Amino acid sequence: MPIVIGVLLAAAVAAFAKVTRFDQDRSFYSTVLVIVASYYVLFAVMGDSTHALVQETIVGLLFSVAAVFGAVRLPVLIGIGLVAHGLFDLIHHAIIPNPGVPSWWPAFCMSFDAVLGLWVIGLYRSRRYAPARGPH
Repeated sequence: MPIVIGVLLAAAVAAFAKVTRFDQDRSFYSTVLVIVASYYVLFAVMGDSTHALVQETIVGLLFSVAAVFGAVRLPVLIGIGLVAHGLFDLIHHAIIPNPGVPSWWPAFCMSFDAVLGLWVIGLYRSRRYAPARGPH
């Protein structure tokens, strides 16, 4: 069930972004990537694990850097970052012990990240994702 909910939520976010035209802003999907990467930090706090908190913060910062670079220079990197985070969800438990992570989270987050990431890559490849660069 977590996978189904992740897929449906990713589709809902993509549809919402399209209908509201939020996806025309170069920061929309990059902000989603930053938020997605921050949840493991939250779980480390909930699990009261300083060791996990440090590791999760470092990983979250790496995904955040990718999100910012993608927003500024290379939008496809945002989609790649989301898919990479989905892959990270699959192996997370083996590399960072984090007692605060709910058992259903990795499957949910992996499906959300993969679907939304592939959507962003598809938008970029079809040239429908040319977010505004803001005032010049």
